[in-house]
Amino acid sequence: MDQESIYSILEKIKSVRIAVYGDFCLDAYWIMDKPGTEISIETGLPVYSVARHYYSPGGAANVVANLSALQPAGIKVIGVVGDDLYGRELTAQLQTLGADTSSFIVQEENVSTYTYLKRYVEGREEPRIDFGISNKRSEETDQLLLHALELALREYDAVIFNQQVVGSITNEKFIEEANCLFEKYDDKIVMLDSRHYNERFRNTYRKANDKEIASLCGVEVEVAPSVAVPMKEVKRYGQKIHTFSGKPVFVTCGSRGIIAFDKEGSHEVPGLQLTSVLDTVGAGDTVISAVTLCLAAGVSPAAAAQFANFAAAVTVQKLFITGTASGEEILAISQNPNYVYQPDLADNPRSAEYLPETETELCDPTVLEKMGDIRYAVFDHDGTISTLRQGWEEIMETVMMKSILGEQYTTIDQASYTHVLEQVREFIHKTTGIQTIYQMEGLVNMVHEAGFVPEEKVLDKFRYKELYNEALMEMVSQRLAKLQAGELEPEDFTMKGAVPFLKELKQRGVTLYLASGTDVEDVINEARALGYAELFAGGIYGALKEYTKFSKRMIIERIIRDNGLKGNELAAFGDGPDEIREARRYGGIAVGITSNEIRRHGHNHEKRPRLVRAGAQLLIPDFSQPAQLLSLLFKEKVGSASLQTL
Repeated sequence: MDQESIYSILEKIKSVRIAVYGDFCLDAYWIMDKPGTEISIETGLPVYSVARHYYSPGGAANVVANLSALQPAGIKVIGVVGDDLYGRELTAQLQTLGADTSSFIVQEENVSTYTYLKRYVEGREEPRIDFGISNKRSEETDQLLLHALELALREYDAVIFNQQVVGSITNEKFIEEANCLFEKYDDKIVMLDSRHYNERFRNTYRKANDKEIASLCGVEVEVAPSVAVPMKEVKRYGQKIHTFSGKPVFVTCGSRGIIAFDKEGSHEVPGLQLTSVLDTVGAGDTVISAVTLCLAAGVSPAAAAQFANFAAAVTVQKLFITGTASGEEILAISQNPNYVYQPDLADNPRSAEYLPETETELCDPTVLEKMGDIRYAVFDHDGTISTLRQGWEEIMETVMMKSILGEQYTTIDQASYTHVLEQVREFIHKTTGIQTIYQMEGLVNMVHEAGFVPEEKVLDKFRYKELYNEALMEMVSQRLAKLQAGELEPEDFTMKGAVPFLKELKQRGVTLYLASGTDVEDVINEARALGYAELFAGGIYGALKEYTKFSKRMIIERIIRDNGLKGNELAAFGDGPDEIREARRYGGIAVGITSNEIRRHGHNHEKRPRLVRAGAQLLIPDFSQPAQLLSLLFKEKVGSASLQTL
């Protein structure tokens, strides 16, 4: 979806009027002061004080917030709150968002406003306190809600029906009468997102996640976040529900993207590769808001899913609050997006297919049709050719942990330490191959978000990079010293078969480029020390002091532009996602290296998922089978004289 299409959708949305029925909630955040020693005179118990507190819309109210961010012509809310301070706060927030609250009913008895109070003590979330779990709506309230719902069906372009809280519908008759309304106004867009009564509603469009769509088809799936329904199965279930209802269905699949189903079939929109720390809470609210606005504006289900995919990618990057996505943010993230490829294959190595008598995994069979025309090749350095920097991840991990935890690095409790460590490792894993300065930019954000280090002591990205480089170069310098002293050979610091493979490509007339996220002076020095710098006639590239003037995307784009290449005339080799996704973006051939840098040959299976998701079409562990690899790349028979010499 290009920028012009997004601009067009945003303009169309401005004329849409939309109503939201649902479970309107308030998220309360209490940031507790450090525990003191004060004891209450009245009770003799410790006193806990709140340093600051803030509140944000949740549940259906977050749907309204997401709608408001996209500036439709009108928003109407249909729901119930208690006669309490949280209800008044929630009503005020909805009005600030521009919503019509005339159908926001206050039930004085048996209802407390749904409120989720989250307390944070020294950066850690304490057990949540919930309000409203015993609510019981009266029949009189239900009738007022149904009346408002019918008015909305008459007067508004679309209605979102958002049910999320256990037991929020307490009278069976409400569901029956709502279904009668949906049948009566069958021509209207009613978008259903119901967590607990999904199978009970009829004549609606649907937004569900992968587990919910399976459940609608009678298939029970484990609810654990780590368990995902395979995309092939999601397509089967979604198609079945669409065939039954005759109305569009949208299934969210987490980081794997969205699948839309309509009369034309299924439309799969891949998720986006995002390198920052993510918070997926509220992403579903973003999707249902964006999709429904698009449909009400006359946009096709396929295009609505693409637009919503961008919107959700914006909100999951906003931490400690259920975020929204503005038109400007959607436009920004849609420029040169990085998509997730083949997520099911990435997560399931058992489904890997290997070329006969090789260690080469064929991830994308269509790449075989593109082989034979390679004239240029881009290689990553560390972990692809060189192992001089093997262990950099552990060094970066330590630097990041000390930077994030500050003075609490040695004293923090194990649970909190482990939580931060998991975030750090995930971040390093996702950002492998990009410039170090951008990784340090991410570190600055993580330090701020964690809150362990006082704001005045947080360093900038340049200083964090210095700390990391100092630790890393101490290790690299020791290895280079052994190399220069003759204690070790260049072969001890290169991947198996890498240098002979480079020489064979050069002999065949392929112009070679070396591109690394490491500082360019270090890349050149290390390539010279290992004896292959002269092979890269196209040039050796790395991070510059003016870091915005270098990226692997720039290098690949320049090679294609300056040489008038078709995409399949360029191949990229690397063990990180950066060079792989850029090769795919421009139609090149992407060869992922799942290198075991300690042994310098064989697979490191931890690298496989990130390379497949980045778009690797072939995966090799090293260059120890050059004949088979070259025969594949150049469409030759294994056994030719030139190959045997290798």
